[in-house]
Amino acid sequence: MIKDKTILAIIPARGGSKELPGKNIKEIAGKPLIAWTIEDAKRSKYLDRIILSSDNDEIINIAKEWGCDVPFKRPANLGQDNSLSIDYILHAIESLNEKYDYICLLQPTSPLRGVKNIDACIEKCISNNVDSCVSIIEVDKHPNWMYRIDKDSTLILYETNDIIARRQDLSKVYSLNGAIYITKVDTLLDQKKIISTGAIGYIMHKRNSVDIDNEMDFKIAELLIERKIKNES
Repeated sequence: MIKDKTILAIIPARGGSKELPGKNIKEIAGKPLIAWTIEDAKRSKYLDRIILSSDNDEIINIAKEWGCDVPFKRPANLGQDNSLSIDYILHAIESLNEKYDYICLLQPTSPLRGVKNIDACIEKCISNNVDSCVSIIEVDKHPNWMYRIDKDSTLILYETNDIIARRQDLSKVYSLNGAIYITKVDTLLDQKKIISTGAIGYIMHKRNSVDIDNEMDFKIAELLIERKIKNES
């Protein structure tokens, strides 16, 4: 709880993954991937309850072993490749007897976010009195330098303005890094989206922003975690 506001953390982990099968429980630096997010969530000063939303029995059992609350099993139709995040979030909220002021979505594919970023993002959301705050990262490739191609492969500037040659003349541009989403429950129920109208951004460092989607992402995250463990020992 923070400033009398209660916060429910939801850790989503479906069983299917085409790019990296079993990634949510694949061992990374000595622990199942999902364990890194569970442990960081449990260290938070502000999260009142931490639950898992999963359609997979093996993920559910491992999450329980690492101390995560599993009050329900996600329906199979909400765990498909084309399933929308908002649908399983709404299912989680509606499945609980308790009511919360905010939800905090923590995807297990971001094992390097750390508890400091979780709590700092919560603090930014509450202190600014906004409906939604989401973690972001500055992009390496500015859209001003990007192109699309037509049918004969002719390059067409993605943005309509002329290309700006010097990096220092470009405005900073950010993208979602998938690590932290915080939204007022009432707003989420009203707008039916996790990033509400008027959301603000919480900027994270690149080293904390690896989002595991494939084998290469996994190897990079593993290397960074092992380096971090070594530096802390």
